[in-house]
Amino acid sequence: MKIREIRVAGLRGATPEGGWSVELRPDDVVHTLVAVHSDSGLVGVGSAFTSENLVRAALEVLAPLCVGDTALEPERVSENLHQHTFWLGRGGALTHTISAIDIALWDLLGQATGQPVGRLLGGRHRERVRPYASVLMDEPERLAANLAELTEQGFRAFKIGWGPFGRVSAAVDEAIVRSAREAVGPDALLAVDAGGSDAHWRGDLKWALRTAAMLEDHQVAWFEEPLRPDAIEDFAALRSRALVPISGGEVLTRRQSFRPCLEQRAFDIVQPDTTKVGGLSESRRIGWLAQEHGVRLIPHGWNTAVGLLADLHLASALPDTDLVEYKTGSPYIDGITEQPFQLDADGMLPIPTGPGLGRQLDPDRLARFADAEELLRP
Repeated sequence: MKIREIRVAGLRGATPEGGWSVELRPDDVVHTLVAVHSDSGLVGVGSAFTSENLVRAALEVLAPLCVGDTALEPERVSENLHQHTFWLGRGGALTHTISAIDIALWDLLGQATGQPVGRLLGGRHRERVRPYASVLMDEPERLAANLAELTEQGFRAFKIGWGPFGRVSAAVDEAIVRSAREAVGPDALLAVDAGGSDAHWRGDLKWALRTAAMLEDHQVAWFEEPLRPDAIEDFAALRSRALVPISGGEVLTRRQSFRPCLEQRAFDIVQPDTTKVGGLSESRRIGWLAQEHGVRLIPHGWNTAVGLLADLHLASALPDTDLVEYKTGSPYIDGITEQPFQLDADGMLPIPTGPGLGRQLDPDRLARFADAEELLRP
């Protein structure tokens, strides 16, 4: 089975706010679906956390390197793409696009073999995983109301992030976290994301140390991105002194970028984004590397339904990955597949057992946000 063609479709019309300093609008395209069509008629789908224009430009370089190659060897094909594009620069749009191609190839391999992707990645350590509801911070009363509604929907784990946190005052920061903890209750998992990859982030090591102490008082599960992404030495110093676990890595690409973070003990938790880091092939290798250093992998997933499916299968294949991020309120997750995601009575998500990613895109539902006909037609 060979790769016949690669097509793309950006998602627009319902893009959720991202908390960025230059805020997203509904028609901004930051998630792009990629369909790898095989000569057998099977189609695999992937997702890239980048704009459609950048994916199309990257494919001008990548498609000639993989069209005509086998569709049944995702890791080899993806590594070949990485190796033959070093001269254009590792990371960025090229790696983001390879991520989507890699996910789509794993989906194709699963369909061709009749196996779920997680089993092909090495085996299923679990049949379900806990999703944490990921929401932007807001003023305390509105945030508390949002979290209370999500609790009623069945979520038992939450992450609040970005917004005014770290951007106004320590008093505002604590008021937000206190309100969130009261809303979700003492037993729920609550994580806090400062958003250190925002433009011109100003939170430094001293701020992060003071804030980490406050978060520990509120039983926060981890403190995410409190520093700029490249501040490895400061991350290591923070991790060595803070009682709350420290996480990061969502903007890093490929395993080579994670190695120094792990070797310098910068994180308790690494959070590669499968739709940016290089796909499932890279995420799995980062997970293995993290395990060797005593570090957990919890995937970053401000995402699409395709990205969430990839994360579910990754979680099934890594022994210590028992959480996935669930971007709440996004039609790109809840409104483009034939079968919607559904929490069970314990607030868990079942990991699909069908072939490939285990869930199909619904062309009619997808058509509200993308050119589904162009993406999926035979």
